Amino acid sequence: MARIDQTPFELEILDLSHDGRGVARRPEGHAHAGKTVFVAGALPGERVRVQQTGRQRSFDEAKTLEVLAASPDRVEPRCQHFGGCGGCALQHLDESKQILAKQRVLLENLERIGHVSAATILPPLTDAAWGYRRKGRFSVRRVEKKDKTLVGFREQDPRFVADLSVCHTVIPQIGLKIDALSALVDAMDGRRDIPQIEFIAGDPTPDFGGVALVFRHLQPLSARDREALVAFAQQHGFAIFLQPGGIDSVHPLWPADPQLAFRLAPWDIELKFRPLDFIQVNAGLNEKMIARAFELLDPQPADRVLDLFCGLGNFTLPLARRVREVVGVEGDSGLVQRARENAAHNGLPNAQFHAADLAQDLRGQPWMREGFDRLLLDPPRSGADVVLKQLPLKGLQRIVYVSCHPGSLARDAGYLVNERGWKLQAVGVMDMFPHTAHVESIALFTP
Repeated sequence: MARIDQTPFELEILDLSHDGRGVARRPEGHAHAGKTVFVAGALPGERVRVQQTGRQRSFDEAKTLEVLAASPDRVEPRCQHFGGCGGCALQHLDESKQILAKQRVLLENLERIGHVSAATILPPLTDAAWGYRRKGRFSVRRVEKKDKTLVGFREQDPRFVADLSVCHTVIPQIGLKIDALSALVDAMDGRRDIPQIEFIAGDPTPDFGGVALVFRHLQPLSARDREALVAFAQQHGFAIFLQPGGIDSVHPLWPADPQLAFRLAPWDIELKFRPLDFIQVNAGLNEKMIARAFELLDPQPADRVLDLFCGLGNFTLPLARRVREVVGVEGDSGLVQRARENAAHNGLPNAQFHAADLAQDLRGQPWMREGFDRLLLDPPRSGADVVLKQLPLKGLQRIVYVSCHPGSLARDAGYLVNERGWKLQAVGVMDMFPHTAHVESIALFTP
């Protein structure tokens, strides 16, 4: 392949892409006039000086070298690592405009992919924009040229680990201690055998501050390393888990039996979880999301509700406080077991849970034959087209769809509206991941 021309050139930015990059067109007179260029670090309405970084058949990629004419929505990024670290994409865009950009992505996807539009656009849901991230994974890499061990998210070029000292989007208990984590690992005998550290946070307990770290290690740790980890945990109030193999190999190092849990106070629910379980990243936004889902679902005391992709019971158990019976279905059998334990822990015998792969043939599933009044679903990025095509939707009064990917929501909305005759009554965005391009949304369908 021919080398990419590194000569800087100027572009007018026309739009913002779904991943937070500026969108431009090659100007008239260029050999590829009209070709789309995605520009990292640029905003709509700006004129920028850029350098090409990539070339594909249908588009080019570039990075911003200089902003010649700035958008009024441009702000100074809070984080010194912004632009190199791949954890954020939108810190240079005013917070109030970020969620509107995500709303535009959602509505464009619904129109372009699903060929649908909503009767009502819900007001966006937002919460704290900084220090919100309570779950994530840091990559770890010893870099001899820098004579240090890097702990952080991947760079925009995912081959590299960002050299972080702080992260303002991660909860402060972790985000302000990345340097300390880096120094800890760098002093360990096994520093080259630790590829990642996962973090997750629940509520504080008498044993520790509520934050758990899972150290993945490829070789057994020395006694000295284990002692160093325990000392670090005690100093900072962390629980430390080790993961020498697969998920089932995760075990506590200190304290001996740390209990991870968080409360959903409005519904008097406590959810217990394990350190690699899925929980919603943003605790404050999660409670607002549950409340909005229930407003849209409008559950009644006599209702029987189906909750698909239910996880630990984040929606299921609060629902059980309000309806006659709720049935949660989830593909991960470990999460289903924890959901059952959470139902018992919270005294909710009317919450039933089943393990089933919702991307497969479900005809043999007993819960499929039972009638429901309302349906709530919160699928992964791939969406819910397979299960929706198998569900007997007749008799349902409302469907509330929580989505982490606007493209799959748009596809599934198109199916429900254009093939099954449902109406898309309302849709809205929720800023689960401020400063990133991630679009979380919620939709209400009625017969």
